[in-house]
Amino acid sequence: MGELTSAGVPGVEPEDHVRGEGDELIVYADMGCPHCAAVWERIGVLPAKVVFRHFPVASKHPRSPALHAAAEAAGRQGAFFEIVDSLFAERGRVDDPHLWERAERLGLDLERFEADRRSEEVSARVQRDFDSGIRAGVAGTPALFRGGKAASLQDLEAPATGH
Repeated sequence: MGELTSAGVPGVEPEDHVRGEGDELIVYADMGCPHCAAVWERIGVLPAKVVFRHFPVASKHPRSPALHAAAEAAGRQGAFFEIVDSLFAERGRVDDPHLWERAERLGLDLERFEADRRSEEVSARVQRDFDSGIRAGVAGTPALFRGGKAASLQDLEAPATGH
């Protein structure tokens, strides 16, 4: 049981999906979660270095594992954030035919996309993020961390005040 006890959120690692510049913001998100989709749009306008981590909660959003696998597969072809943005923007279109349509629209090799999204390597990659979230105390999504500490979107959006 000691393996799953609460620990600090891991810092940025080479295999993380990162975009933007500014303060580091680690985001554990569930791509099937409507609240995550709404927050993702707001995060996109923050001046931050956003680190995306997978946290699919299949018990609440049964399609989540497939969406995370598709995002990771697209990432193997350089289109991780493009597909994540698309999945969050078009939440009603997440079945396999819609995933293939997205992959095609992004110019991905469809055979490779399909093989990757069903691969053990992709599954293990998603699980590694999920496990790190559990160890860091993530209990729901989205979970935001700035400077290694839990943060709220309101805190991140609040203008800096000087004294």
